[in-house]
Amino acid sequence: MAIFDEELRALIEKVLKLGSMVEQAINDSIKSLVGRDSAIAMNTIDDDHVVNMIDVEIDEECIRLIALRQPRARDLRLITTAMKITTDLERIGDLAVDVCERALELNEEPQLKPYIDIPRMAEIAQKMVKDALDAFVKKDSVLARDVLTRDDLVDHLNYQVFNELLLFMIQDPKTISRAVKITYISKYLERIADHATNIAEMVVYLVEGKIIRHMAVPEEKKKE
Repeated sequence: MAIFDEELRALIEKVLKLGSMVEQAINDSIKSLVGRDSAIAMNTIDDDHVVNMIDVEIDEECIRLIALRQPRARDLRLITTAMKITTDLERIGDLAVDVCERALELNEEPQLKPYIDIPRMAEIAQKMVKDALDAFVKKDSVLARDVLTRDDLVDHLNYQVFNELLLFMIQDPKTISRAVKITYISKYLERIADHATNIAEMVVYLVEGKIIRHMAVPEEKKKE
């Protein structure tokens, strides 16, 4: 069992490595946009294959552990949770690439407006990813549930960005192309927050054995 415990620790460390790369990708994608630095965007896009490679490695390791070690309920839940988490992390990496691709396009045109809410969205979403992973490592369902509460803030900012850019497009049709690209970026960040929420929900399942995704009414509100 000592060998199995070491294998589980190595698995968690690899998940954290993937998470760290994805967090950096989010940070760099926004840096490339706000700083109009296309080189950073290109580097982030080029590095995405490493994220994909680690995602596959984790899946293969999880399958190997299930097949060869025949883990019991608690460890099996950990392994399957790790598999699901890496799927969300890989998709977050893809969304960071999407941000970079739009940044490359926007950097070729005059800046439409100062970026204020977009960096705020990115900061919140990135912290959600970090805290969700910390909750996974620490098996902290309280922290995981705290992550869930922040998703509404990102949704609100996404709605705010859309309304602001809609006004630009109505007032001056020449801004439509740039405004639409920025709304795409806002939506990508909103989706990143959604994936962080997915991770947090899986941590709650890991720790408490409760499946809370797709619930129409959060448990906290039911108790009120």
